Amino acid sequence: MKRSGRPDRKGQSKRRPQNTSQTQRADICDARGADARGIGSRRLAINLIEAVLGRRRSLDEALAATAQNSDGALDPRDRAFARLVAATVLRRHGQLATLVDAFVTQPLPEEARRVRHILLMAAAQLVFLAAPPHAVIDTAVTLCKGHKRTYRYRGLVNAVLRRIAEHGAAIIEQQDEVALNIPAWMRAQWTSDYGEPLAREIALASLREADLDLTAKTDATVWAERLGGRWLGAGAIRLSDHSGRIDALAGFAEGAWWVQDFAASLPARLFGDVSGRRIADLCAAPGGKTAQLAARGGLVTAVDSSASRLERLSANLARLGLDSTVVADDARSWTPDAPFDAILLDAPCSATGTIRRHPDILHLKSADDIAALTTLQADMLDHACDLLVPGGVLVYCTCALQKAEGEEQMARILARREDLIAMQVTAEEIAGNAHLLNTNGEIRTLPCHAPATDAAPGMDGFFVGRLRKSA
Repeated sequence: MKRSGRPDRKGQSKRRPQNTSQTQRADICDARGADARGIGSRRLAINLIEAVLGRRRSLDEALAATAQNSDGALDPRDRAFARLVAATVLRRHGQLATLVDAFVTQPLPEEARRVRHILLMAAAQLVFLAAPPHAVIDTAVTLCKGHKRTYRYRGLVNAVLRRIAEHGAAIIEQQDEVALNIPAWMRAQWTSDYGEPLAREIALASLREADLDLTAKTDATVWAERLGGRWLGAGAIRLSDHSGRIDALAGFAEGAWWVQDFAASLPARLFGDVSGRRIADLCAAPGGKTAQLAARGGLVTAVDSSASRLERLSANLARLGLDSTVVADDARSWTPDAPFDAILLDAPCSATGTIRRHPDILHLKSADDIAALTTLQADMLDHACDLLVPGGVLVYCTCALQKAEGEEQMARILARREDLIAMQVTAEEIAGNAHLLNTNGEIRTLPCHAPATDAAPGMDGFFVGRLRKSA
């Protein structure tokens, strides 16, 4: 970490929050200070951090599990703020850990792990979420007092956070956010695949919070105007700085749209006219692509191995007024009664293209996962191709940035199977986004890319390739 001297109060630099939405959401903290409801949301944030870093659960799984305990009593606004704080800690963990270590003179024992999480949570609010120092520090000290293992550290927490409030912004400004927050193995793979300059752009974009993208069932331009968003082409809408409940937005209850990143909306566009065609959506949950295909008249069978995720898919389709056959089965071995005209395979992957939305990936994935995932993807690809009618079309996609899970996977199946032909994608098929196509006519999106109709960069990292089975 680069550091010059610690500035005095007069010379202290002020760090702006990452974006307007975080400023808005930090207002939740401003108004509540250390009251009971504020304590509840911060306690939930700590529990979420511990679930990811200590028990290796995904952030959203951990948040969903709170509905079964006392944390579920918090209102949606408090739960959303708890997720924001936890996500900020996970996204900026390297920077925050280095900052905390600068002011904790003696390493904390293992039994005080919760104290460290309190410090990380409070530091995140101070240097990244523009929260008022007095409220953050008072709440953190109150949290220490409320737990027998943390009570004796209340003085330490108070002292460390006061120093972070005074000097933290200046220290953060001098840190290399990529080196501290992105795992070395991930940076190495991105550099190998894209070169160092672009790999750094990818990393920087991955550390930014994502906008909210929607796909409209019909009349996307009308809904973009009504929601105060930007039309991105085809059915896609972007809402920047959205901080409220999604289900409170106009059009949610009547099923006018669903949440779907712009990049994630591209694969389902590659089948052309799907009306009346039998289509299998493999690994379908949570169902955005199923909804796209069903809304265009496709006869869709949605397959996923997770019954609970399929329940969510079915609920989404019911809200949207769309129909699909839902099957709980393993896409590697599922055997339908008849082959399909088209198949969409969104294969399990490292999900490194979605770090903006799921920063827990930075902590839960490892280089060792890639080999196992590429084997699984190859098995699924081969089986999916066997389920096509002669002349049928398969679209393969992953939300991974590593080429081993995308471009190389496509090259390998074309090399080992003579019954498959690559079908190049045209810019017209993806709303004029020619810059998202590689030299093989495949889609490769990166977090630092911008849609053709929008000046602001930001989308999930996706690979999408298309195959036709020979007649």
